Amino acid sequence: MKAWQCSVCKYIHKGDTPPEKCPICGVDASKFVEIDLASIPENTPPKKKPLKRSEPDAPKKEEAVKKPEPDTPQKKEVEKKVPKIKETGLEKINSLLIRHHAHPVLVHTPNGILPIAVILFLLAWIFDYDLLARVAFINLIFVVLALPLVLLTGILEWKKKYNGAMTTIFKLKILAAAVTSASCVISLVWFWLDPMVLSSPQALIFLFINIIMLICAGIAGYIGGKFVFKD
Repeated sequence: MKAWQCSVCKYIHKGDTPPEKCPICGVDASKFVEIDLASIPENTPPKKKPLKRSEPDAPKKEEAVKKPEPDTPQKKEVEKKVPKIKETGLEKINSLLIRHHAHPVLVHTPNGILPIAVILFLLAWIFDYDLLARVAFINLIFVVLALPLVLLTGILEWKKKYNGAMTTIFKLKILAAAVTSASCVISLVWFWLDPMVLSSPQALIFLFINIIMLICAGIAGYIGGKFVFKD
């Protein structure tokens, strides 16, 4: 059986032919490359055959297996290392951000705070409690401060790790992130200009914007998890 790997999201498919469409990122079969099936790690390690005590030459056999193979010109040629291009300035910073998973780490800030802010706004509207609304407003300030870095690292990861692919799932994630960011800024500015908005006739519109913001943040987070866990 052959194995095929998506060049965009690294999903691995086993079969005689690549799938017509990647189930993770949605690219077509042309983006799949055939890989060696032996290079895919198995879920369970192979069982080692126990050595019998009655075999006096068992250690010698093990040592014989460990003896290095003689170097050949072909082997030396393969082992030649390609010189790495030194990264400087912004390129080095971008590589470090991607290597250390800056986007998945930073995105936990808005994803963790936004539900709290929306719930507090809803409770403030239901119970007519102004303090809850002000606490929700403060939470939104932290989200807006985190958004530039979250969006920047997300764009870097999309371009470097996923080759800037523009399939349906990537478009949906970009749209969800854009709507989340816009809704958050609108909600923050609106409450800052009108702290009594939850007591006004526009309260339902204000809450609707916050609910849309929360839904879009959830969609973006779900798609991100799909890329990470490949399911």
